[in-house]
Amino acid sequence: MKYQIIPVTPFQQNCSVIWCKDTLQAAIVDPGGDIDRITTEVEKLGLTLVKILLTHGHIDHVGGAQALAEQQNIPIVGPHIDDSFWLENLPGQSKNFGFPEVGAFTPNQYLNDGDTVELGNQQLQVVHCPGHTPGHVVFYSASSKTAWVGDVLFRSSIGRTDFPQSNHQDLINSITKKLWPLGNETQFIPGHGPMSTFAEERQHNPFVADQLLG
Repeated sequence: MKYQIIPVTPFQQNCSVIWCKDTLQAAIVDPGGDIDRITTEVEKLGLTLVKILLTHGHIDHVGGAQALAEQQNIPIVGPHIDDSFWLENLPGQSKNFGFPEVGAFTPNQYLNDGDTVELGNQQLQVVHCPGHTPGHVVFYSASSKTAWVGDVLFRSSIGRTDFPQSNHQDLINSITKKLWPLGNETQFIPGHGPMSTFAEERQHNPFVADQLLG
């Protein structure tokens, strides 16, 4: 699985173009906005967009999804249905976060823990990781040992849990019981900021390092 990160919106959210190098079929993970920048990059790379993947329902991750889906005639896949209330409240999120107004939408498919998403000859494993939001999912490529973790985990930090239906202990459990078993060598692309590896965070992250949690 190949990928390119495109930071979008004033929140500098890490939207990713991911693709199968054999078929050049591509998906966009978390198109929060700036869809012209995203499509320009896809064209430069010579890819065919086939789907949009959403980790969770916050506007900086989903704000451009519906417009991009309509423009490209492709489906929106994810997140887990427990984030449906965030998608239904996108007009309110627009006002609260100072984004151009975005209408509510329903994805073509909600995802569950253990699902797989096909992209050309590649597969992504879906891992339900509640905490930051109740319906947050992570996409994991076993072939490239790469995870798209949205706002669950960051380099030296973790996701916020001061939103409606967030839960700090759920987030810690998601990281330690769902992500760590994917392997220390796994590199991850967070929703914001630089990439890291699970090994690095298990050693140095001040919120979830092994020595802190016992």
